[in-house]
Amino acid sequence: MKKLIFTLLFISAFALQAQIDRSKQPSPGPAPEIHLGTPQTFDMNNGLKVIVVENHKLPRVSYTLTIDNPLFAEGEKAGVSSLTGSMLGKGSVHIDKDSFNDEVDYMGASMNFGHSGAYASGLSKYAERILELMADAALHPDFKEDEFGKEKDLLLEGLKSNEKSVSATAKRVESALAYGKNSPQGEFVTEETVNRVSLEDVKNFYGNYFVPENAYLVIVGDVKFKDIRKQVEKHFKGWRKAAPPVANYAKPSDAQYTQINLVNMPNAVQSEIAVENLMDLRMSDADYFPAMLANKILGGGGEARLFLNLREDKGYTYGAYSRIGADLRTTSRFRAWASVRNEVTDSAVVAFLGEIDRITTDKVSAQELEVAKADYAGSFVMALEKPETIARYALLTKTQKLPENFYQTYLEKVEAVTAEQVLDAARKFFKGNQARIVVTGKAADIAENLEKVTFRGKKVPVRYYDKYANPIEKPQEKRIAEGVTVQSVLDSYIAAVGGVAKLETVKNMVSETKGTIQGMQLDIIAKNTSDGKVLTETAMMGNTMSKQVFNGKTGYVVQQGQRMELEGEKLEQMKDNAYPFPELELRNKETVTLKGIEEIDGKDAYAIQNGAYTSYYDVESGLKVFQVFTTEVNGQSLKQTFKFEDYQDVEGIKIPFKTIMDTGMGMEMELHTATVKFNEEIPEADFE
Repeated sequence: MKKLIFTLLFISAFALQAQIDRSKQPSPGPAPEIHLGTPQTFDMNNGLKVIVVENHKLPRVSYTLTIDNPLFAEGEKAGVSSLTGSMLGKGSVHIDKDSFNDEVDYMGASMNFGHSGAYASGLSKYAERILELMADAALHPDFKEDEFGKEKDLLLEGLKSNEKSVSATAKRVESALAYGKNSPQGEFVTEETVNRVSLEDVKNFYGNYFVPENAYLVIVGDVKFKDIRKQVEKHFKGWRKAAPPVANYAKPSDAQYTQINLVNMPNAVQSEIAVENLMDLRMSDADYFPAMLANKILGGGGEARLFLNLREDKGYTYGAYSRIGADLRTTSRFRAWASVRNEVTDSAVVAFLGEIDRITTDKVSAQELEVAKADYAGSFVMALEKPETIARYALLTKTQKLPENFYQTYLEKVEAVTAEQVLDAARKFFKGNQARIVVTGKAADIAENLEKVTFRGKKVPVRYYDKYANPIEKPQEKRIAEGVTVQSVLDSYIAAVGGVAKLETVKNMVSETKGTIQGMQLDIIAKNTSDGKVLTETAMMGNTMSKQVFNGKTGYVVQQGQRMELEGEKLEQMKDNAYPFPELELRNKETVTLKGIEEIDGKDAYAIQNGAYTSYYDVESGLKVFQVFTTEVNGQSLKQTFKFEDYQDVEGIKIPFKTIMDTGMGMEMELHTATVKFNEEIPEADFE
């Protein structure tokens, strides 16, 4: 049978080849005709616009309330909108929070609220009650002081947890530098601005901005238009007609010339790069589709130029992308970005500028354009299978003031785009000569090479900023005081945790640590001996996931049932970290070096390098506060970090009971030590 299939395929291919003239590029077929269901709509007297898409395939319904107000700045009370949104959905003046949540749970429904709208979904047999509860919570919120205090504390806690996040800092500064710190799109929330917000501010914000003038209610699902119209009019008629305040802001402007804006984050183990410029683009513009295709070819996915260059060719990153915005009300932004290793930051910047220069200089190839069009067409057609798509398109048609046939002719417009139009759009919207290259990373490691970057034969100037987008002087390398050596730093650490005599009494150490990753619990048991043996077992949900063993001479790792013997550098790394207190041994190792003084969480720390490990010891306390482990995964350098906190006394020895681990692949784990025991009976068989 297989032979028959192969023969038929061969004959078919031969016949087709005989009929096709491959010297001529085939003409594209006509774009498929798009039949979009027409949503039913009505407007209420208070200004609320309602869009209904009936779909009776499943007994479900969803409601999306969107308030499309013009952008506004919150100024010295930035955070008031976030607090307002978090307080909505806590019941209403008619039903307390617990009763509200209990009823939502009973119906198996879901509800979410924000400062500019709400969403609810559930079974259609509860359709009206779900709508009623959503409307009641949105239009009659019960703003209470105790709830306000809770939400304020949560917001402040979130800000604190993001304080040392490199990616969060990068996004904040990128927006602030692009639009201006006092603009609606560039301002950011801080502890100071949140502490200025009162409950009265929340009430005033809600009264001013949660109004129906620019509001749209989109209803999708197993409902009948006649019935749902009566229900909406019943439950939303009490929404008082009002319009939001309108403020005028200066239009943001691009950088005058290409420049690197370096945001110093001393704790960064990789650099966040974003090449950005502003753009005025509307979905109704003639160059909208050429611009979207230009971006798709440049950085729209795994087949795009940035990805192929920076990841596949050079191995600088796990992914490089770009995006553009298009909005009727605002100035949008072109942004190309990637997270790269510190040592290739300058090279990655050059690669970004090179690709932007190439797409604004030369026409894209016919194949690239064909692939980009096919991708857009495929995504568009697949999206049409969802009834939510029709509602979303109807909403965009209204909010973006699009022609009524915009989506019916979508594929025609995509197919009609030429390589010349793509080039014109790229030149218009990708401004390599006014690019702001925001690099958020460790200045001590990357500044020197960034200051050597040239583009189009000219040196690219570097300006320095702090994590709140304030200009600063170039961070200076801190000098190590005379007499400070590897041994003195390690001796200070040993003294800080208990002293040589105390540590040498420890023949072995057994610790149990717990943590969570992606909602699943991790249990780690580690056994270390003073003669350099180690056993580490990691279990997830009761099942052993990995095991590491070193008997003082040889070692191995078992992961998912596969055993791998350790050799060479990996064996040495295991050996160095087998001891309960590795610093006792490192004092006498000649290859260990003192790199310098670096800032960790705002405090100076000595950096001690031992092969793939760099450990940081607080200058004042002597304690080890941070560690970086550099390894290679799939041909790319990967840095894992460990932050040590909450030192506690165990039998006269200080042990960190909290470790925050960043896997280097976008996942962070918080590990808490449950128990630490010294000089336990450990069978030799554990290390076999």
